[in-house]
Amino acid sequence: MKHLLLKTIPVMLLCSLMAFKATQNNIKVYLIGDSTMANKQVKAYPETGWGMPFAWFFDKTVTVDNRAQNGRSTKTFINENLWEPVERELKEGDYVLIQFGHNDEVPTKASYINEAGFKTNLIKFITESRNKKTTPVLITPVARRRFDADGKVQASHDVYSAIVRSVAAEQNVPLIDLDKESQALLQKLGAENSKMLYNHLAPGENPNYPDGKDDDTHFNELGARKMAQIVLAYIKALKLELADRIVKGANKAAVNPQAK
Repeated sequence: MKHLLLKTIPVMLLCSLMAFKATQNNIKVYLIGDSTMANKQVKAYPETGWGMPFAWFFDKTVTVDNRAQNGRSTKTFINENLWEPVERELKEGDYVLIQFGHNDEVPTKASYINEAGFKTNLIKFITESRNKKTTPVLITPVARRRFDADGKVQASHDVYSAIVRSVAAEQNVPLIDLDKESQALLQKLGAENSKMLYNHLAPGENPNYPDGKDDDTHFNELGARKMAQIVLAYIKALKLELADRIVKGANKAAVNPQAK
């Protein structure tokens, strides 16, 4: 019996250590941001936040926890107590992908916050994420579909995207320039074909929008996937550890941000 126990104990210890290692290897990727990133209710389909397809592209060691909410800015995300539960749950090795600007920059909205306040809030997210030994990643706000009469894409977020870029540089935080890359994609597709990425519907085309819809801010399934692929391409280009957990071929069709 003693001989049997001596043989069994090492095996049990090895199994326990392997299980512990597997558990330690599991991480969460938290998404915080606005409606362009958020999960959508069925009644909003085909409107799709890019955080929805983004979650499909990782192996089983990654859980994507999308906390983005429609209409939120850095100010309202903090004031409505949406950030505190995320900060409380963060564990070493997790990631926080931070994309705001759409609602921060509009003075007529209650979500508006001035440039200094926007910067302060971004730094708060970064600092509190790092305090938990997690990796914050800043993302510039994704482009709206806007073209001039000559068919040139018009920037939507120049000032607030510039703030995100400057904070990323000052705080030495990985930056995903989704504004820049989404504008480039829109320009490549052109004014008419780029409608295919957004929630554009003719009257009677979809029961959720019986009168039709011309939305140049929010994506359909295709547009959301294209934006998610841009984010995935950046994760690889930045050589984040998270890149090793992307399933093979997930962003094969995405742009390469280092190719420009």
